[in-house]
Amino acid sequence: MGALPAQRQLWMCVLIFTGITEVCASNVCTSRGASTCKQCLAVHPSCAWCFQEDFGQGVASSSRCDLKSNLVAAGCALSGLEYPTSKLQVIEDRPLSNKAAGATQDVTQIKPQKLHITLRPDDAKRFTVKVRQVEDYPVDLYYLMDLSYSMNDDLFRLRTLGKGLAEAMNRTTSNLRMGFGAFVDKPLSPYMYISPKEAVMNPCYSINTTCLPQFGYKHVLSLTEEVGRFTEEVKKQMVSRNRDAPEGGFDAIIQAAVCKEQIGWRPGASHLLIFTSDAKTHVALDGRLAGIVQPNDGQCHLNSDNMYSMSTTMDYPSLALITEKMSENNINLIFAVTNPVVPLYQNYSELIPGTTVGTLSNDSGNVIQLIQKAYAKIRSKVELELQGIPEELSLSFNATCLNGELIPGLKSCSGLKVGDTVSFSVEARARGCPKQKKKTFIIKPVGFKDSLSITVTFECDCKCQAKAQPLSPKCHYGNGTYECGICLCHPGRLGPHCECAEGDYNPTEQDRCSGHHSAICSGRGDCVCGQCVCHSSDFGKVWGKLCECDDFNCLRYKGELCSGHGVCNCGFCQCAPDWQGENCNCSRRTDTCMSNLGLLCSGRGQCVCGACECTQPGAYGATCDKCPTCPDACTMKKECVECKHFKRGKLFEDNTCSRICKDEIQLVDELVLHDTNAVNCTYKDEDDCVERFQYYEDASGKSILFVVKEPGTTG
Repeated sequence: MGALPAQRQLWMCVLIFTGITEVCASNVCTSRGASTCKQCLAVHPSCAWCFQEDFGQGVASSSRCDLKSNLVAAGCALSGLEYPTSKLQVIEDRPLSNKAAGATQDVTQIKPQKLHITLRPDDAKRFTVKVRQVEDYPVDLYYLMDLSYSMNDDLFRLRTLGKGLAEAMNRTTSNLRMGFGAFVDKPLSPYMYISPKEAVMNPCYSINTTCLPQFGYKHVLSLTEEVGRFTEEVKKQMVSRNRDAPEGGFDAIIQAAVCKEQIGWRPGASHLLIFTSDAKTHVALDGRLAGIVQPNDGQCHLNSDNMYSMSTTMDYPSLALITEKMSENNINLIFAVTNPVVPLYQNYSELIPGTTVGTLSNDSGNVIQLIQKAYAKIRSKVELELQGIPEELSLSFNATCLNGELIPGLKSCSGLKVGDTVSFSVEARARGCPKQKKKTFIIKPVGFKDSLSITVTFECDCKCQAKAQPLSPKCHYGNGTYECGICLCHPGRLGPHCECAEGDYNPTEQDRCSGHHSAICSGRGDCVCGQCVCHSSDFGKVWGKLCECDDFNCLRYKGELCSGHGVCNCGFCQCAPDWQGENCNCSRRTDTCMSNLGLLCSGRGQCVCGACECTQPGAYGATCDKCPTCPDACTMKKECVECKHFKRGKLFEDNTCSRICKDEIQLVDELVLHDTNAVNCTYKDEDDCVERFQYYEDASGKSILFVVKEPGTTG
């Protein structure tokens, strides 16, 4: 045929290596020193292994590990190839439900429901998850109340609110159940009064009144449709009194979550746990004040009287344990607490997915509105959580929320209405080979019973390994195992067929141990029987046909090999799941670039190596969120004024106001310049009136919109 034109050679090179991200001069499959089939599969998803016995005979430079097309061209039959491919199989894919009609176990809020993925090392498969919050979904509401003495007026008020709470919740569901439980703190010193002795049975003795003996947690009323019973049981309750300020509410939260049979949580219902208190709460390790060292085991410990039986012997739970049990039991926790402790519980809520915080009035008079608002907030957001993900698997998410915009790196959507459907694109990539080749994990929306179960098979081994022949005659009188077309020699034996012993020397075979114009065994080994025996090194491992590979000669960053974020493999850094780049110093994470609006770099920049590079003139901040002088500031904030203040406009109609607009609205009579960076804005509304407002960001980055109360006219 003759030589190909240079231009055509170049195009062939580009086409062959398009999916390999390697330079033309290097074949990723042949350059990594893979000497076995299993090693070959781990090099790159494009690599194949030829186990055909006579492959490469008479060809000095042939490699059994190569691109599939190269192996076939070199004479390997398709039947002699090991070339597993990654696969995605949908096992269960019921359609999403529109309404919670009929049996709740038939309601579907996530699709698909079951997948099976087969992955080669470093290969990935992408799939889509759709989530919908159906209408009229059943609700289980368990009211967990602090009955310490300072909550006396709250208890009195709650006795009259049970019916109103049920009526309010019935506007969102026709299938409501309510239950009740109470807590104070561990009944032992230093948390309780022990002197005088009368204070043990009546902690209110010293203040000349009567109250219940202190208790840890008691379950009062199992979830029931009979609202009247809720009111009756609340009326029977009395407060107690404890000695120190923090309460034992976290003990109660764990018991209310895990004692499913006693509480009566239904599998097919939304689970709301309302926690009301006016005080701080004890956390893990606080039990040591009373000599309690046994960690909380997260199990149910209610006795026959429905009292927490391990209150005096087991420590308070940690936030991590609460998070775990909320997730396991699909519970949304609502902290309804008084104003002084709101910041504390707000911090807790940020660590416990699916948790909201509301400010409780001093007598709990606003509890109905608080619960309604919190439940609406819960129902307006879908956030995915992961359970049991293998450490050898990395997942990346992209969200498509209401406006159809793809948001990279996000696994939540907010500003939703009941019945809305959102989708998430998920990429699963194998980052290693576990001993257990098949593993299952769960993706589920926080607070949902519905979940997606994904079984991953890690395709790390070659099928030809199962046909290995130990002590094979093909390996010089049984001096090795014949596996996948090659001999794996016993210790002390060398050569393609294990025909040599260590120490044998034949100068005529030295050429087989060196490449073109290179030293024998790369200067890092001895040539024995035409095969390199690599020297050991204090720096690490040396291997390869010509001892050309090692695990210590890779790019460094700040003195660390592969930046400390990967492993060195034959001169190339293999990066950990969240890192990329030649030296693994570039973060793949995009959540660090996500603004409070859920936009990557606030739509004003690019996320590069986990940090925002602002491209919009005037934009600055960690997520390019600060930009008072941006040309679009008035236009963008006008929509927020319309929806938040006037309750109209596109964002109001789309129900995306709460997601997009995080600004604080302050009504003023006249605009006053608060800062040189403040921007005054004017626009005409739908009634042809002139609306005026000022957009201002304070030193903390908080956005404030000062809106003039009375609109002007066009004159």
